[in-house]
Amino acid sequence: MAEQLYWEDVKEGGEVTTLTKIGTTQMLVRWAGASGDFNPQHYDAKFGEAAGTGGIIIHGALKRQWLIHLMTDWIGGEGTLKKFSCSYRGMDYPRYMKTMTEDLGGDTWLCKGTVTKRYVEDGDHCVDCEIWVENGQGQKTTPGSATVILPSKG
Repeated sequence: MAEQLYWEDVKEGGEVTTLTKIGTTQMLVRWAGASGDFNPQHYDAKFGEAAGTGGIIIHGALKRQWLIHLMTDWIGGEGTLKKFSCSYRGMDYPRYMKTMTEDLGGDTWLCKGTVTKRYVEDGDHCVDCEIWVENGQGQKTTPGSATVILPSKG
């Protein structure tokens, strides 16, 4: 986790510290087991092709968790994630595995964000952010927004 972020250190237009993610077919198996989402489009390429997704796709809920991870890492242990939302606007395809520990390469996803507003509300030091998951082609496949409460130095 990063050092503690304080409200006074955040500026409108500033960036949320980028979080890099690599999604492999192995990760999808682990996510399915943890989440209980065993939809075949997340592990069966032929099913995905027949369903029109072009093959195996990464769980939308996994990308949502990547964005939550982005925000909770950025705000530090004393920050609070107050509001969060995202939508699934594009399909992302995992890297296939070469061995048990090595993948065959492919996209790397970047979880990014920009500060859109900072304000004080009912004594809380709030920051609104536009956030998104960006694929290897620079497309925002999972846009969202978040409001966080940060500690103040004052």
